[in-house]
Amino acid sequence: MFLENTVNHKEQFGWIEVICGSMFSGKTEELIRRLKRAQFAKQKVEIFKPSIDTRYDEEMVVSHNKNEIRSTPVPAAANIAILAQGCDVVGIDEAQFFDDEIVKICNDLANSGIRVIVAGLDMDFKGNPFGPMPALMATAEYVTKVHAVCTRTGNLANYSYRKTDNDNLVLLGETEEYEPLSRAAYYEAMRKGQEEPETASAKTRKNLQ
Repeated sequence: MFLENTVNHKEQFGWIEVICGSMFSGKTEELIRRLKRAQFAKQKVEIFKPSIDTRYDEEMVVSHNKNEIRSTPVPAAANIAILAQGCDVVGIDEAQFFDDEIVKICNDLANSGIRVIVAGLDMDFKGNPFGPMPALMATAEYVTKVHAVCTRTGNLANYSYRKTDNDNLVLLGETEEYEPLSRAAYYEAMRKGQEEPETASAKTRKNLQ
């Protein structure tokens, strides 16, 4: 379990924590846990999420098991810098959807003495590093990678497999659109997905002969 840093009051710098992983791995749940601990300690906490994320609620950050905490939806990372002044702790959910400026914003906040906790997908549905997450992980003091359970093998899952044909990078969804897969299951699913169009084309050619 992650334990917060021992605070040295002589040091006026904060730090960055990144919680990353696949869909359904508990990233938001862990983010909420850490933020509620800070609230219980009477620290001034502000939570932000991208305004495009309205899956469960327009304002609340909500985990898949319905745990929630109030947040401020913002359209861009620059808004966070303005609204986070005077905070002890800043939480950011779904960081992969923000522009690259989120990296500078998080570091500026940490340099001003704020504890910054960021949660987001480390890979997109194609298995590539997602948006600003790699840079956030590189500059963070603490990185926690959480895992889901593969729906096909029962092993640890770190890939978010998209079950629909939509090829847009950003597609908000739940179990109807995504499932968490292990490395082996993910690459098997991707291989079959590539073969199916070829098979359909072969059948079409056969019917025309």
